[in-house]
Amino acid sequence: MSAPMPPADLYRHSLRLLLDKNIPAWVALWAEDGLMEFPFAPEGWPRRLEGREAVAEYMRHYPDHIDLHDFPDLRIHRTTDPQTIVVEMRGVGRLVQTDAPFDMTYIAVVTVRDGRIASYRDYWNPLTVLEPGADFVGSDR
Repeated sequence: MSAPMPPADLYRHSLRLLLDKNIPAWVALWAEDGLMEFPFAPEGWPRRLEGREAVAEYMRHYPDHIDLHDFPDLRIHRTTDPQTIVVEMRGVGRLVQTDAPFDMTYIAVVTVRDGRIASYRDYWNPLTVLEPGADFVGSDR
């Protein structure tokens, strides 16, 4: 049995899966009890997703709304915990509904346990979701 991917490699792999629009494979990188948090989420958007199934439901329709093309300016920083990384990046592409450009800056704190994403705190810009077509989680939040 091979050793799990280091957190930085796992994260890079996760970005490739997002660019490939392979949401099921991206979700499979998560621990069963993985936790995704959005500290800056605006009112009406989820702030905390508990478990792989909740993450899967949240991401299920993402490619139908946001067509990602690249993650330029990717910087991955190691921390004193070898299983935790801090990521700075931009996600660029287009909004499917309007064909408008999509350009979001992210900072994420990601912890990996046993080769799976255990914790992901996503500090994204909530102003971006004010753009028409950016609301990929739907009206039943």
